[in-house]
Amino acid sequence: MGNEIKTHFLFEKVNYKILLIGLGVILLGFILMAGGGSDDPKVFSDAIFNFRRIRLAPTVVLIGFGITIYAILKNPNAKKDSSFPEDAEIKNFKK
Repeated sequence: MGNEIKTHFLFEKVNYKILLIGLGVILLGFILMAGGGSDDPKVFSDAIFNFRRIRLAPTVVLIGFGITIYAILKNPNAKKDSSFPEDAEIKNFKK
């Protein structure tokens, strides 16, 4: 009865919120990339090379990837003190 093992999830609620925000930013970037085609295939349209599709949309997608990477790497259980794990007392250890 005394040897209880507590389990915890790797991600907390905060991680999932940040992850969903990052995925939304990525989706927004891909929506910004859409369009720019021509209705007539024989007519070339320069709209595909505008600032929104060439610079803004890929930047938004990369920012979204950065947010999702941050959400994965964020540790909500990080303690403020910087002690080594080897110095911590072992729980349920009998001498």
